[in-house]
Amino acid sequence: MTLTTLAHLLADAERGGYAVGAFNVSDLNQAVAVLDAARAERSPVVVQAIAGTSAYDDEGWWWDQLRAVVESYADVPVGLHLDHGRHRDDCVRAMDHGFTSVMIDASRSVDDDEPNDLETNIALTREVVELAHARGVSVEGELGTVGGAESGANGIVEELVYADPEEAAHFVEATGVDALAVAVGTSHGTVKFTDPSGGERLRPELVAAIKERVPGVGLVLHGSSSIPPEYVETINAHGGALTPSYGIAPEAKVAVVAQGIRKVNQGADSHLAWTAALRTALAERPAEVEPSAAVAQARQAMSGIIRRRMREFGSAGRASAG
Repeated sequence: MTLTTLAHLLADAERGGYAVGAFNVSDLNQAVAVLDAARAERSPVVVQAIAGTSAYDDEGWWWDQLRAVVESYADVPVGLHLDHGRHRDDCVRAMDHGFTSVMIDASRSVDDDEPNDLETNIALTREVVELAHARGVSVEGELGTVGGAESGANGIVEELVYADPEEAAHFVEATGVDALAVAVGTSHGTVKFTDPSGGERLRPELVAAIKERVPGVGLVLHGSSSIPPEYVETINAHGGALTPSYGIAPEAKVAVVAQGIRKVNQGADSHLAWTAALRTALAERPAEVEPSAAVAQARQAMSGIIRRRMREFGSAGRASAG
């Protein structure tokens, strides 16, 4: 079993009571890091990319190569997912390049200035669902406001708008989404909360209430990285300038998985691990100009934190399921 849909992965996760990790990548080496971790842990996984965020000038080429790398791991159950598509056209382009699922994030205006009203979110999401389902592609929508910045570059925490269980039921019925990202107290980016109490905004009881209202849809947790301080300290010790902050504790993620979260998005943690290892490697070998050793060290560090997250989410050892 290899490339599959998000709907299939989430159905298996629901039966098994675990969550599938969805890891953002912006180059092919990072994709290999994710897939190596999944192979080592015998875990299903979602590899995801964001439109406009990669190391390559030609996004179509990048997406084609990304699919090819994913397909080369024939023993790994994996979905190829567009994260935070802001336009209908983002989602259509991703489908054209072989993505098996797309997220249309119509919870906010395209310029990200303000939240969209519910009916606007529904209309835009339903349009993408109709296009995607006709092609056998799964769709994730978003309800509520997850704070911070998608890029992970010093995102500013904003006031969160929690998802409402009744609105969630209406949204799912009106759109037909396969997965729903719900705002339950997390924040995007490497700067999440400036004090330890920030992580306490995560509300497992709200996850349970939404789950009860939308039992057939996979619930998704965005903005849930833990921001390990050792990575921040290593990066800053080697010329970085990250603002220390507090993320979501691993045990808090375990708690919301127990309440029904079936996909957990992670970007900042693995990128912090990658960057800390890369900066360390470059500092330790200042006369080295051949990049392969430093990139290999970064890739291995990224795989390491992803393997840890797979065990926390309960997906390790589940690759033979389904």
